[in-house]
Amino acid sequence: MTEEKAIELQKEQVPVAEGTEPTRECQCFVPRADIYETPDSIVVVTDMPGVTAESLDVTLEKNILTINGYVSRMEMPGYGLTWAEYEVGDYQRRFTLSDEVDRDGIEAVMKDGVLRLYLPKAKAAQTRKIDVKVG
Repeated sequence: MTEEKAIELQKEQVPVAEGTEPTRECQCFVPRADIYETPDSIVVVTDMPGVTAESLDVTLEKNILTINGYVSRMEMPGYGLTWAEYEVGDYQRRFTLSDEVDRDGIEAVMKDGVLRLYLPKAKAAQTRKIDVKVG
C-alpha cells in the first residue's frame, strides 16, 4: 500500500472550509506534514509551534480527518512589543482517509509543538507473508 492510497492530501489555499466562517480574529496557517509508512500504520508528523494538547482539536467525520490547533500571542508583562518577525496564528489541516485506515485505532500525540498522528492500517490492507505449500 502506498501513502497516496492511504491518505489523499487536500492542499488548501484558504484554510477555512467552504461554507464556514472563522470564529477567531487571527491568521490561520496550513501546517506542513511529513508522512511515513510502516507495515502496520501510517504516521503523520506535523509541526504546530505554540500548540499544546489542550489547545488541539483532532476530529474524524466520515473520511475527513481535521486538525485544528489554537495559539494565543504570548504577552510579556512590563514589556512592549517593538518588532515581531514570528507570526502567531491558528493551524488547520485536513486529510482524506481511504478505507485502508482503521478509524477506530487512530491515535494523536502532541509534544513540544509537534503532532504525531498514528493511523493503523486496516487488517485487509496490511502486508502479510503468504506461505507457499508444496504439492
